[in-house]
Amino acid sequence: MSGLIAMKRFLGACLSLVAQDPVELLAAQSVEALAGDGRDAVRRDCFKIAVVDEATGRGVPMVELCTVHDVLFVTDSAGVAAILDPELLGREVYFHVQSHGYEYPKDGFGFSGATLTVVKGGSAQLSIRRINVAERLYRMTGAGIYRDSILLGEKAPIKEPLINGLVTGQDSALAALYHGRLFWCFGDTNRFGYPLGNFAVSCAVSSLQDSGGLPPSVGVDLEYFVDVSGFSRRMCPIEGQPGPVWLDALMVLQDAEGKERLVARFMRVKTLGELYEQGMAVYDDESQVFEPTSSIPLDAPVVPKGHPLRVRSGSQDYFYFADPFGLVRVRADWSSVLRVESYESFTCLRQGERYQALDPALERDAEGRLVYGWKKHTAVIGPKEQKELVRGGHAKAEELWLNLRDATSGKAVQAHAGSCSFNSYRGRYVLIAVEVMGDSYLGEVWYAEADSPEGPWSDAVRIVTHDDYSFYNPAQRPWFAEEGGRFIYFDGTYSKTFSGTKVGTPRYDYNQITYRLDLSDPRLAAAQSRDQNGDR
Repeated sequence: MSGLIAMKRFLGACLSLVAQDPVELLAAQSVEALAGDGRDAVRRDCFKIAVVDEATGRGVPMVELCTVHDVLFVTDSAGVAAILDPELLGREVYFHVQSHGYEYPKDGFGFSGATLTVVKGGSAQLSIRRINVAERLYRMTGAGIYRDSILLGEKAPIKEPLINGLVTGQDSALAALYHGRLFWCFGDTNRFGYPLGNFAVSCAVSSLQDSGGLPPSVGVDLEYFVDVSGFSRRMCPIEGQPGPVWLDALMVLQDAEGKERLVARFMRVKTLGELYEQGMAVYDDESQVFEPTSSIPLDAPVVPKGHPLRVRSGSQDYFYFADPFGLVRVRADWSSVLRVESYESFTCLRQGERYQALDPALERDAEGRLVYGWKKHTAVIGPKEQKELVRGGHAKAEELWLNLRDATSGKAVQAHAGSCSFNSYRGRYVLIAVEVMGDSYLGEVWYAEADSPEGPWSDAVRIVTHDDYSFYNPAQRPWFAEEGGRFIYFDGTYSKTFSGTKVGTPRYDYNQITYRLDLSDPRLAAAQSRDQNGDR
């Protein structure tokens, strides 16, 4: 079955090259179709509901407003919903109000909602209380980002408020500052014209605020690389076995001639946990595609994985790879980055050993303490492996390096993916990570701090929660940090995949949503204690 799915995906990627898809071309013209008198007529017929954060007054995206007969409206990135249903006009209508990480007051019967009189050209404002520590700002990818604002005749802050690159859904994002602009790489990408889209990497660029781009609190104007139909095109078109091609560990460094280059690890995927092949790829500025330069054995014990951050250690610059912990590194020079033999792992295994759950080759000193260090050709011990070591009686939780726990309850938190970055405001490394098997399967996002990328990591505070929905691969964007790092920004993939939810949130599902976190928030104090790691 997995081979059939991979073949379907490959065929879908091929179909993405077909030019002049009429459905997609019509979608691209939708802003113009609503211009002038037509837009005014629609605006006059709409009833506007604005939902704002009671603490900030800012509109809250992705608030669900559902009638008693299950008609669902969802606020756009401005926090507004346009009600344009004729059976509701002129009537008192009850709207259930709910949103992940936010709450609306309940009445005596336990209902959270409001009764509004829906009239043409009318409006109402609802205030909602934020439970999340992080503030939801906007959706960065997909269709209809400001759809309701456009229907209401209001101005959207981004250039393409309805459809950009004909993208309707887009998986996890990598980003790097390249030639003065942010270079974005996305995973599998959906479109209007067919259930299968681009499965060989999508890319876009955007400008930073000091170079004419939008403030990060407002949005990101993505400029996609597109094919002749206007759809986000394949940026890593590697021939071979059928199956998606993904990128990871996106780095910027100088090549042997001193030219700035983009380098990443590529993977041709057979199933979610199995690869056909992997290797290193370099971006070619002329052809505007990533081209493979070397292969990596499928059984390599250590590979670049996660979001790289450049770190000075002694007299040497390194790329540390946070996934979410910085447990892999390589010298930040051209020859080292392209050779998998150069990569090191921060591990407690003996030099050159692979991880074996039943009989792990742990390195201990004369007093029986685990010895951690940077070692080549040696497997990483991540959260999953640590859990197995404790369960098997091979190590105690308190002696392990990744002892992430809820700072309030002490409950263990098993991080799945995320990123870490040095934060000037805190003077430490800040971790943003999603939990596996938390209150939602992959929807709980945590904050922690440490003095180095590898840790040790311990106390954490939950900053985003979801009700049976996934928000995976959250990544910080350090270029967006404001006020010396007090405000940081991160985005992740909001998706029903990996959750029990069967029906996705319209327009939002399988797209990137951006959050802002204020590091001065007192609720983060429990994760900011300097002595939380004891004497390690």
